[in-house]
Amino acid sequence: MAKLSIPQGTRDFGPDVVRKRNYIIATIRKTFELYGFQPLETPAMENTSTLLGKYGEEGDRLIFKILNNGDILGQAQMAKDSRELSLLLCEKSLRYDLTIPFARYVAMNHGKLQLPFRRYQIQPVWRGDRPQAGRYREFYQCDADVVGSNSLINEVELLKIYDTVLTDLQLTGYELRINNRKVLAGLAELVGRPDLMTDITVAIDKLDKIGESGVRQELLTRGLTDTETDKAMAFISLSGTNEQKLERLSELLASSETGLKGVEELRFVLNSNLASFVSPPQLDLTLARGLNYYTGMIVEVKAPPGVNIGSIGGGGRYDDLTGLFGVPGISGVGISFGVDRIYDVLEKLGLFPVEAQESTRVIFFHPGEARLAEVFRYATQVRDRGIAVEMYPEDIKQDKQYKYAEKRGIPFIAYVEDHAPDTIFIKNIPEKQRYTIKAEELAGFGF
Repeated sequence: MAKLSIPQGTRDFGPDVVRKRNYIIATIRKTFELYGFQPLETPAMENTSTLLGKYGEEGDRLIFKILNNGDILGQAQMAKDSRELSLLLCEKSLRYDLTIPFARYVAMNHGKLQLPFRRYQIQPVWRGDRPQAGRYREFYQCDADVVGSNSLINEVELLKIYDTVLTDLQLTGYELRINNRKVLAGLAELVGRPDLMTDITVAIDKLDKIGESGVRQELLTRGLTDTETDKAMAFISLSGTNEQKLERLSELLASSETGLKGVEELRFVLNSNLASFVSPPQLDLTLARGLNYYTGMIVEVKAPPGVNIGSIGGGGRYDDLTGLFGVPGISGVGISFGVDRIYDVLEKLGLFPVEAQESTRVIFFHPGEARLAEVFRYATQVRDRGIAVEMYPEDIKQDKQYKYAEKRGIPFIAYVEDHAPDTIFIKNIPEKQRYTIKAEELAGFGF
């Protein structure tokens, strides 16, 4: 018999992990709903034609395609090139992210939606990445998007949502970085290569992975001259405070209408004083986010120093994403939380609270058949108070039941003894405290 395994880049989640993941997701969902976002779900698979061409060349290569049923070889002979072959043989694909499926949903339902439409979505996505620490082939995203509004108030609120959620998770030291794609378009104009804007942003987006020398080499490979590359590298290396960077950008991009518009948008988001932040957003000119659909503000959340995991969230504005599906003119902006990476960060830093790691709070030992109904009634009484309770189902020795409770990490055990009617014995295992109470006192006992 072959050794059992699961696909590389996927994971099973046991109860302890799921409880912690649910804690993260509940914290995110609570904040989304506080800001008026509505829940939405879309299918795990989309038509391949819906996804291809939306994430750039590299993104397209990472899409998991689903092979059609039927005469595969016969269909393959009809293809003229590799892209057409993909569409012929794999009409459906697993979703790569939640943004494009959302854009497709809006395009299909725009006549029914009340704009602006605020939605959040918490579902798994799939990417054919090389599995490594913090990078999986199946992982959850938690997205919040606003469509049908050009107001930069949306950008400020979405940044505040990041700040609120990560603060509620007790995570400190994270970095909230922002930039603007219009500024990057201005950069392409500045170096004299607006035709290579996508190539420039794709190269810059790899800075954290391949370093400055790697980015320089990639810019040259993608068609920039040495002089143009020098200008680009000097641009993204601007330092100083947010305001100092904005002032310098205004000077450098003076001849670029698009670039100056990006500076104006950044200035509003950074200086509007509409919201206070525990970790204020920082202007990062190296932030590019290589996805083609971003048109305005882009944002990325970096994990705290010392946690080698990269970004734990990101997003931005996409003013005409639905135009890809024949419905132009609907603007949008959104953010995404990387639940799996946030989990890894909280686990490494030991930040999960006790309540996120507990399931059963109290276990009642099996009393034997004579008093089973009585103890079952006690367990029900505690459950009715909203406290998680188990009752051990087998009539075995108490020491074996105790070992079960100890291994499960259940903090309270409760049991009865034949010599003590209407009496309940309780032990707090972590604090090594014992209590003896009358049955009528159970309703007020502090588990």
